[in-house]
Amino acid sequence: MKKMILTAFALAASNLIADVRMSTLFTDNMILQQQTSNAIWGFADAGEEVEVKASWGSKAKTKANSEGKWKVMLATPSYGTDFSLSIKGNNQLDIKNVAIGEVWLCAGQSNMGWAVGSTFGGEEEAETVDLPNFRIYKSAREHWHEPLDEARDKMAKWKLCNKESALETSAVSYYFGKKLHQELGIPVGIVVQAFAGTPIEGWMPKEIQMNDERTVAGMKQMDEMSEKLKQKGISAEKSLAQHAKELATYNKRVAAGDIMKNKVKKIAPPIITKPSNMGHQYPSHIFNVMINPVRPYGIKGAIWYQGERNSKDAAQAINYRKQLAQLIDYYRKSWHEMSAGNTERYFPFQFTQLPSWNPAQTKPVEGPEAVWSINREMMRLVTEDVKNAYMSVAIDTGDAIQLHPKNKKPIGIRHAYLALKNTYGKDFVDYGPRYKSHTVDGSKMIVEFDSIGSGMMAAKAGEIDTFAIAGEDQKWHWAEAQIQGNKIILSSAKVGKPVAVRYAWAMNPSERNLLYNKQGIPASPFRSDDWDLYDPNAEVITVLKPAKGKTKAESDWQRPEMTQ
Repeated sequence: MKKMILTAFALAASNLIADVRMSTLFTDNMILQQQTSNAIWGFADAGEEVEVKASWGSKAKTKANSEGKWKVMLATPSYGTDFSLSIKGNNQLDIKNVAIGEVWLCAGQSNMGWAVGSTFGGEEEAETVDLPNFRIYKSAREHWHEPLDEARDKMAKWKLCNKESALETSAVSYYFGKKLHQELGIPVGIVVQAFAGTPIEGWMPKEIQMNDERTVAGMKQMDEMSEKLKQKGISAEKSLAQHAKELATYNKRVAAGDIMKNKVKKIAPPIITKPSNMGHQYPSHIFNVMINPVRPYGIKGAIWYQGERNSKDAAQAINYRKQLAQLIDYYRKSWHEMSAGNTERYFPFQFTQLPSWNPAQTKPVEGPEAVWSINREMMRLVTEDVKNAYMSVAIDTGDAIQLHPKNKKPIGIRHAYLALKNTYGKDFVDYGPRYKSHTVDGSKMIVEFDSIGSGMMAAKAGEIDTFAIAGEDQKWHWAEAQIQGNKIILSSAKVGKPVAVRYAWAMNPSERNLLYNKQGIPASPFRSDDWDLYDPNAEVITVLKPAKGKTKAESDWQRPEMTQ
């Protein structure tokens, strides 16, 4: 009897010992950033000793803290493949087919998440792709009101780039990563974290945003709305209880292998939509699950595609300049600190300028109703405000009607140009013509550009018809434009003495004759003036959704070929 009791106690004690486990970031086929020390972390029993060994010779030991969390920094050599990791505590985990190379975070809202399979030429692109050393990690959309150590998505894992994984991943990220992989000739990995319809406020901790009056006012409004819903029986407590039930069902289905929602779509973890202060629009709620659990995974840099949700009116779009700079600084600082200084403090951060949307431009300069033009300018200025920040110009992509255009390939490739030039020092032209300065000579305005590559050109035959100039009266008129080397000479019979210039200042200037360099990269919209972009005392003008067309665009827009 005594022996049986001791055996029972021993079995019970063994069941209390927690196995070492990892989040889905650490799976077969994963990739680690080369020539640095990478954070490797997971969960175990409090005080449990954990040792991580790599097949290339690096190893590290630690103990799980009182909360059962552990982390080590593991040194990596130069790039390579066919490595492995073993993680040993009370049990042992083995991770196979590990690559070492370059890793980039790819985050943002729906246009960042838009899949290759839903883009022009995407199915044809994926049909023949087979790049086993281009690695893709993509997790489901989730949010939460508190920071989580790991996402609830049970099916996220590292995948080799093949037809299946290419079709389902973010098109912008895919074309970016593929171009890097092929040009650098080494393994490349992308960590794709995208959530549709999300404001930038949701992608940062709310604590760092409390000095932003607009963010604080938005939180107050959502809190008040939530209180009203509570009076109608929709409370946070009920939503949490329902979420717990749905999460349990999700976990059971995944464990049983019942993972398909329909013929093409997999099931995903549940999310809370109401009340609003528990939803995905609330500050920090996206960050808590889409970013916090992947920090401080070793990365070289980040690309970002978000801004549509923060471009509903002029004041909001103007505020984006400050918010984007704040997000960049916070990501950089926190990644650097949490990685024990191994992720560069000012790692490259690239973002996508908003594409074209709404009916084609007809006025020389659109007013505050052209909110996206304001946001584009704020993004352009962030590249001047923030060290090591770059912008992929997308003005010649988009759709007059659809908010989610299918022409994502040029954006991803332009992101690759930026990284290849500025991060990897390769001989690439990274930008289209960039406004540098202007001078006035009588009735002519002379605008100077840099980044002209092998020369400037119009998108198509005929003169460039996208510039506008104004005199002291601040009235804008179309300008005739002549290219002379790295300069453009502007004039208008209606402007005797020009003082300001704007280029492509509209929601959708894409049908006009745009300015490019001969490498096929377009110039960014810009303005030289500092005139008020809206009247803060006037009625708020919000961007309007265009009337839906009878059919969706079936082919990509025509644009000069990118030659690099």
